[in-house]
Amino acid sequence: MLCIEVWVTGRFLSILRNPAICPLRNSVVESADLIIHARWIVPIRPANTVLNDHAIVVKAGKIAALGPSENINSQYSAAKNITLSDHVLMPGLINAHGHAAMTLLRGLADDLPLMEWLNDHIWPAEGRWVSGEFVSAGATLAMAEMLRTGTTTFSDMYFFPEATAKAAADIGMRCQIATPILDFPSGWAANAEEYIHKGVALADEYRHSELIQVAFGPHAPYTVSDAPMKQVATLANQMDAQIQIHLHETAFEVQDAQSKSGMRPSERLNALGLLTANTQCVHVTQLNDRDKQIIQESGAHIIHCPESNLKLASGICPIQDCLNAGINVALGTDGAASNNNLDMFGELQTAALLAKAQQNDASAVDAFTALELATINGARALGQEQTLGSLETGKWADMIAIDFSALELQPVYHVLSHLAYAVSAHHVSHSWVAGQNKLSDGKLTNIDTGQLGKLIQDWQRKISVASG
Repeated sequence: MLCIEVWVTGRFLSILRNPAICPLRNSVVESADLIIHARWIVPIRPANTVLNDHAIVVKAGKIAALGPSENINSQYSAAKNITLSDHVLMPGLINAHGHAAMTLLRGLADDLPLMEWLNDHIWPAEGRWVSGEFVSAGATLAMAEMLRTGTTTFSDMYFFPEATAKAAADIGMRCQIATPILDFPSGWAANAEEYIHKGVALADEYRHSELIQVAFGPHAPYTVSDAPMKQVATLANQMDAQIQIHLHETAFEVQDAQSKSGMRPSERLNALGLLTANTQCVHVTQLNDRDKQIIQESGAHIIHCPESNLKLASGICPIQDCLNAGINVALGTDGAASNNNLDMFGELQTAALLAKAQQNDASAVDAFTALELATINGARALGQEQTLGSLETGKWADMIAIDFSALELQPVYHVLSHLAYAVSAHHVSHSWVAGQNKLSDGKLTNIDTGQLGKLIQDWQRKISVASG
């Protein structure tokens, strides 16, 4: 029997085959869009796993297969093959809380406590400058920074959210847009009713988007009254939408709430029906046992922003205690005006080290747990655990590569420990969103950095003249 094979639409098809004559091709070769071979792959799931000399196959933006490179080579062919011989391939990091456009206010008012920072500097600056154009420029700058430092998905809560959503769609970056809700007016809306109405309209506009997810963003318990909180809870339930809210950010917030209502903010939100498995509670630096019980029983998530909380002296979220209590904890950078960067590798390192000191326990928030905070836990908080946060078949091919060839990363004994404690943002070499390359060898592929730089300089000049 002769061996006859024909190439049909990207596949070898055997018409007649004798294994003794054709021993090297025992199965059909499948076509794919992209194959990436890496020295190490950290898929996050299964937990604590490091795969050596493996490859990932991407088709239609999703992970089609993951296996040893030699097996992948024999089973798949792709239009594009990439070999990363000194790199770690892992899921893109998820920045679960931030205010992207505030990159334009980076360093404007440093070394001040939260309420003075907000009342005397940030809110006045926002009142003067924030517009659709401001938000578009600042959000684009934020996305450039995040893609360069390993983040492929981010959550944003800020004014003119339609501008951030459009910028993200144009760049092809994945995000959750938490539309802001306040009792008082801004340049975007006059009152809570208008904020909510505009948020619902934006959710309708992007309801079929694979990149943009729209959530409700009531700012905080002290800026949103009961009636709009109840309305948000009802709408979020009807729409199966996420809710993100700043909660228990400072001791003053909690004390003030108790003096005015007799309830801690967590108790009030729970009574209003706002705390559910779709709720993301940001900061949560002030927790007692009752607060933890309420959050755990509701299924709500905590978004830990350690560097911003440290810089504003707001407090420290006891994340190891929360994890022990069964609460999902994810990570966010907060805005660049209070951090002052959007580097999630720095954030996960700070979270791990801070937890060890806080618990007086070197084993608290170990290396792999820190990586989970920035990947699968973020996906779970955003309600996207089934499609994001780990490198598994069927999930979106949102990935990053980290170059381990640098001298400062030598020698490599434990890959997971290196990722948590040794890697810096500048070691990120590649970023992909849905299999589309956004960063290649450290260079952004679809953001004109020269043009963006000139735009940001124009904003700096305007803001500096007015501030100074």
